Amino acid sequence: MNIRVTTETDLPTREEAADALRLLRDWADAAAPEDVAALDPVVARLLRGAGAYPEFSRDYPAGFRADAAYKATLPDLQNGPASLIRGANRQIQHVGISNFRLPIRYHTRDNGDLMLETSVTGTVSLEAEKKGINMSRIMRSFYAHADKTFSFGVIEAALDDYKADLESFDARIQMRLSFPARVTSLRSGLSGYQYYDIALELVERDGVRRKIVHLDYVYSSTCPCSLELSEHARATRNQLATPHSQRSVARISVEVAEGQGCLWFEDLIEMARAAVPTETQVMVKREDEQAFAELNAANPIFVEDAARLFAEQLELDPRVGDFRVVASHQESLHSHDAVSVLTEGPTFATASLDPHLFRTLIHAG
Repeated sequence: MNIRVTTETDLPTREEAADALRLLRDWADAAAPEDVAALDPVVARLLRGAGAYPEFSRDYPAGFRADAAYKATLPDLQNGPASLIRGANRQIQHVGISNFRLPIRYHTRDNGDLMLETSVTGTVSLEAEKKGINMSRIMRSFYAHADKTFSFGVIEAALDDYKADLESFDARIQMRLSFPARVTSLRSGLSGYQYYDIALELVERDGVRRKIVHLDYVYSSTCPCSLELSEHARATRNQLATPHSQRSVARISVEVAEGQGCLWFEDLIEMARAAVPTETQVMVKREDEQAFAELNAANPIFVEDAARLFAEQLELDPRVGDFRVVASHQESLHSHDAVSVLTEGPTFATASLDPHLFRTLIHAG
């Protein structure tokens, strides 16, 4: 058997290849569609007509304007028929967008205004027979009110707008921010800004609206057992010992009671401070550090104590309805944390906890 080896001199030239392509395309123009379809698919892509690769413009049309007629032709899969639904034909309790950010102006208790970066989460319920929602409508509805000083009344107006736009029966808006407050040191008279992670939440379910405020309060917790053992070592063996204490975080969530007046951010912070006065400090000189050690010794607490002390203060204020306290003492003795959860009322009652809940109770300095 003779085997012919192809060399570079046997390959067609560019001009010969171009002539062959023209011949092929001329044949395809006159051939029947089934004859064209019978060709090798790779070759068929080289042909003019239905099988040809379209030639798109590669220049951005800066002057193009989408008029009403053009916009009416744009596809909208999210508002498509129920036949487009994939998966189970089920209602979705919450669908929307998370962490779109914008500057929002907040009114403070002393009649000042603060412009603060705010992270917004907006969701609505979705009926089983609907494919989806146009998520940009949530942002557009919110932006329509974003230039106003924010209160729950303004959030309600934004929620009304996007409930109407999206034809939904349940909805939720949550706004997260870092709220600055000037705090005076314990003894030196210096002051500095403490930043509090706060979230406002407006939830509508089955026609009932609830206004909720969340606060992360950061404090020092001295272990009562460790304090007593340290004192025992001093008293019985003249042995110097120090009790262990640690940075701790409580997430306090309260439902704002209707008709009881405004619950300011500053009010909720002061309730937390009254319950557990060992808040971490901003400006510290030596006399402040000594004072903080004395303050911790005067207020040793287990994580169970912390939850009950916060609850005690919340129960005293008529502006607070249902509430939840989640506390985490990030132990300096153990390789694990001590945690507690205390709830009051049905708003925050749950049989299951987010498995990452306690991991989020970390204060990053």
